[in-house]
Amino acid sequence: QVQLVESGGGLVQPGGFLGLSCVASGSISSAADMGWYRQAPSQQRELVATITNGGRTSYADSVKGRFTITRDNAKVTVYLQMNSLRPEDTAVYYCNYRSPWSQIDYWGQGTQVTVSS
Repeated sequence: QVQLVESGGGLVQPGGFLGLSCVASGSISSAADMGWYRQAPSQQRELVATITNGGRTSYADSVKGRFTITRDNAKVTVYLQMNSLRPEDTAVYYCNYRSPWSQIDYWGQGTQVTVSS
């Protein structure tokens, strides 16, 4: 089993910034791909950004140039730096870990990000 614990959400004004972090524990491997997804009310969960163990990243078009995903392989931790936040970024953000052996996806409990004045 894999456990993911997220932190760093909160309330921020438009144009502001927030940083999220997610620590993995349990039966984990630094070879796993990790990422962030988000789900706004009445919407489907969508990809925000992913990062491979080699550091290759991908982003949703809506966050390119504003969000940065990084990771610490030694700690099996993934981060999301969010700048120039917009009201439409408001959502619950979920950390994702994909097992390199089984390809099973594991999810964190989610952390709320609210962008509002």
